[in-house]
Formats: sequence, C-alpha cells, structure tokens
Amino acid sequence: MARTPTTSDAFNAVAEPQRRRIIDLLALGEQSVNDIAAALNMRQPQVSKHLRVLREVGLVSARGDGQHRLYSLNSEALRPIYEWVTPYERFWRERYERLEQLFDKLQAESPGDQPES
Repeated sequence: MARTPTTSDAFNAVAEPQRRRIIDLLALGEQSVNDIAAALNMRQPQVSKHLRVLREVGLVSARGDGQHRLYSLNSEALRPIYEWVTPYERFWRERYERLEQLFDKLQAESPGDQPES
C-alpha cells in the first residue's frame, strides 16, 4: 500500500533535515541544483527530489538561466512556521535569562574567583 505524502505544507516539508539544509543554503542566495548538491555533499537526484517537495509547498521557486535552473527561497512561505513559533520566543527568552542569572550567581559564589588574602 502506498504511503500518503506527508509534505503537503511547509511544516511537513521542513521536518526533513536535508530540506532544512537546502533552505539554509538558499537563504544565502540563488543556487543551481548542482551547486546545492556540491555544497551539501549530496547526489543531484536526491537534491532534485527535495527541491521538488519544497517547490510543491511554495518554499522554493525556480527560474531558467540558459540550460540551468536557479532555485531561490520564498521566505514568505515560511511565515506560517514563524507565526507558530513566535509565541514560544518569550518562553525561551525567559528561560535563557534565568539561566544567565544562575550562571552569574554561581560565578560570584565560586571559590576560585575570590581574591586571595
């Protein structure tokens, strides 16, 4: 029995680590499939399959350039992920601030940091 595709939206598409690596690379600028394959040490057919998934959900677009296709990131398509994650930013910021306070307290209490008498 064939498996139902799980890449029908941006969330599912970016769940795959190789696709996240491709997105990271495309965030730096337009790339050909061969450039992506070389940069990520992947085979071209693998990269093409991942790019197809990313194109189907609108995260990536392609344009012809002679015999090559250049792929670019459509960052607007990441907006649903950003909007979902944003409320958690406050939670993590508060956690990091508490961790930093604890670290400062432990540093101040450390006997190795006390001046010698």
